[in-house]
Amino acid sequence: MDTRKELILNTILKEHIKTGLPVASKMLVEKYKLDISPATVRNEMAALELDDYIIQPHTSSGRIPTERAYNWMLNSIKTKSPNPSEIDIIEDALKNKNETGFKQLAKHLSQTTGNAVFWAFHKHNLYYTGISNLFQQPEFSRINVIHDISTVIDRLDEIVNLVIDETEQGVHTLVGENNPFGSIFGVSFAKYKLKENLGMFGVLGPMRMDYQKVISLVDFINKSLK
Repeated sequence: MDTRKELILNTILKEHIKTGLPVASKMLVEKYKLDISPATVRNEMAALELDDYIIQPHTSSGRIPTERAYNWMLNSIKTKSPNPSEIDIIEDALKNKNETGFKQLAKHLSQTTGNAVFWAFHKHNLYYTGISNLFQQPEFSRINVIHDISTVIDRLDEIVNLVIDETEQGVHTLVGENNPFGSIFGVSFAKYKLKENLGMFGVLGPMRMDYQKVISLVDFINKSLK
């Protein structure tokens, strides 16, 4: 992919992650002050669509990123250290490394990312919070999608135990078809060992969640558990 296509795709991803809405060429040029004409952006968007990086969800002029676009973006994400106030909250919650602190941190993670958070303190002991955040996402408002979300919630314990069994320790981020929680979701999670117990925590949201922010938080918390 050439530099101009990369710029346009990154900008489409950035805007769609923020709004959940289809992105139009004219708005992209104006809002992000791109030094490219709307006609050129439209041509590049047509090429990106042919390569399956974006799709047109309906007859509007806007496009949304595909699973392929998110996986492309994930390859270039570099983790950043959370801000000092975030670090203070995380370190305070983890000072005793117990279930009370983990639950406190899970609630904070849910609030700060706007997604659902699960925490398996060890196998067959699962806590989750922020499920209502999923139902507030615009792409999750359709009846058939609400059913899909409800099915995942009903099977959350089973899915988490399966992932703990089959995943190596460390941070993992999965999108779409690769996601054991369901193809409509994105998830970033960490499997860790604390004393003799294997545990796992993660952030579950729509495919368009803010991976830069989420992965950085998950990575920092995982390192703080060691």
